[in-house]
Amino acid sequence: MADVQIEGSWKAVLAAEFEKEYFIRLKQNLLSEKAQRKQVFPAGSLIFNAFNRTPFDKVKVVILGQDPYHGPGQAHGLSFSVPVGVPAPPSLQNIFKEISSDIGGSPAPNGNLERWADQGVLLLNAILTVRANEAASHRNFGWEPFTNEVIRTLSAEREHLVFLLWGRFAQEKAALINQEKHLILKAAHPSPLSAYNGFFGCKHFSTANAYLQSQGLSPVSW
Repeated sequence: MADVQIEGSWKAVLAAEFEKEYFIRLKQNLLSEKAQRKQVFPAGSLIFNAFNRTPFDKVKVVILGQDPYHGPGQAHGLSFSVPVGVPAPPSLQNIFKEISSDIGGSPAPNGNLERWADQGVLLLNAILTVRANEAASHRNFGWEPFTNEVIRTLSAEREHLVFLLWGRFAQEKAALINQEKHLILKAAHPSPLSAYNGFFGCKHFSTANAYLQSQGLSPVSW
């Protein structure tokens, strides 16, 4: 699909996916939502924001979310992130708490994680769109085969990446990753419902940075 607006390095490695039947059906599903005047998040220009901010060869860390925030003004194409001026949702607040406990440093200035994406953190949701106020409403639209291929391609063609898999949904994606080439870190989801069951105290941020440095790569300024 030549009209997919995605950063060039990703377009090159994923070119075959845009021609597959599931992706064509996915696009038709999104057009159908638009025809029915359904409000879909994020805006079309931000659907591939994670890829556009973090080119394929710049990825160092992958943080996998499930699907975008479904409240007005929250989703902007980066997992767990919200635009400047939007209050940090509870899961993101807990991520910041764990960073503070793990590595200290100044409090996050806001909930916009573009500063991570620009350092090589791919903030990938497994499902890239959602209907307003309906969580997981675009499950089975066709995004999962696409983002599974993203993970498989990163695993196969890159080395020494860190995958942060929080919660059962994300941890199931470990099957797509070569554990001999990459570091996989698993913990409970940072949601208030589960953060005390193993997210708090996981020390994923310091562990990720130690691994990156052991491979001669610069750490992430979390």
